[in-house]
Amino acid sequence: MLHVRSIWNGAISFGLVSIPIKLVNATESHSISFRQIHTEDGGRIRYRKFCELEDREVTQGEIGKGYEDADGSIIPITDEDLSSLPIPTAKTIEIVAFVPADRIDPLQMDAAYYLQASGAPAAKPYTLLREALKRSNKVAIAKFALRGRERLGMLRVVGDAIAMHGLLWPDEVRAPEGVAPDTDVTVRDKELDLADALMDTLGEVDLEDLHDEYREAVEEVIAAKAAGEALPQAPEPAAGGKVLDLMAALENSVRAARESRGEEAGEHAEVKSLPQRKTARAAPKQTGGKKSASTAKKTAAKKTTASAKKSTAKSGQGTKKTASKSTASKSTAKKTPAKKATPRKRSA
Repeated sequence: MLHVRSIWNGAISFGLVSIPIKLVNATESHSISFRQIHTEDGGRIRYRKFCELEDREVTQGEIGKGYEDADGSIIPITDEDLSSLPIPTAKTIEIVAFVPADRIDPLQMDAAYYLQASGAPAAKPYTLLREALKRSNKVAIAKFALRGRERLGMLRVVGDAIAMHGLLWPDEVRAPEGVAPDTDVTVRDKELDLADALMDTLGEVDLEDLHDEYREAVEEVIAAKAAGEALPQAPEPAAGGKVLDLMAALENSVRAARESRGEEAGEHAEVKSLPQRKTARAAPKQTGGKKSASTAKKTAAKKTTASAKKSTAKSGQGTKKTASKSTASKSTAKKTPAKKATPRKRSA
């Protein structure tokens, strides 16, 4: 049984069945709170409540609530006035429907509460409602009044208890107009594949392993200042910049996520980026390089062969020439270049 002070006492109306319950908070805040101080001497800053008509400070027992009318006049409203409202939900959580859980938009969810059975007579109907919710795989939609207004609620089973999430009214949820990019963007399949790979690499997480690092850092600062020690230094921010290549950013993210999980790069199929466009100069340079290499090899081979083979620079002409012509061309080729040998033959 929860030993938490209830914030509301009433009953759940389940058809003709009434279940006395207490409403207790299901969540708590662990955030660090600060006090306002006078920076010159560290004195506490406090607010006092004054009556503007009598110009004096009043106690909490003298303070009530009132509604300010359009003309500025105040209409006093007491707790008794609110407790006698002519609506059934003033002291009752009235279940109005049972719907599948996916019918509830998470944007509507507000504060969470536990519904605690109040007394032994509530045990049987409480258990009946809990088991009915379990077997139907549905949630109950209810209306209730709390803190001066009527609200919507969603009842569901959490362990052996019934929890209730406060829901905003549908007209209290803003439409996402003007939020999404207003420019036309085309997402390629390759980019989606990389995004899927990143999601798979990050995997799932046990929410119990997550903790509030900001609160821990603030506690370290407070402890250091209280002890008169040097404050912990903040880490250098990661070098940021404009993402120019989405594909490269996704690939680097996948690689970093795998390394952080201790996985080798080859353990998963790698998604390659789209090939980059080649410039017009790239192809000729590669082709020219191949030709120059082959020419160098041929030149070296010619220097190492016998002088008889040097006359056959062109394979087509070498096969047609006779042995005597080949011998004559050899002697001529040693003295003069091949182009000058032709006029000498004609003059002879």
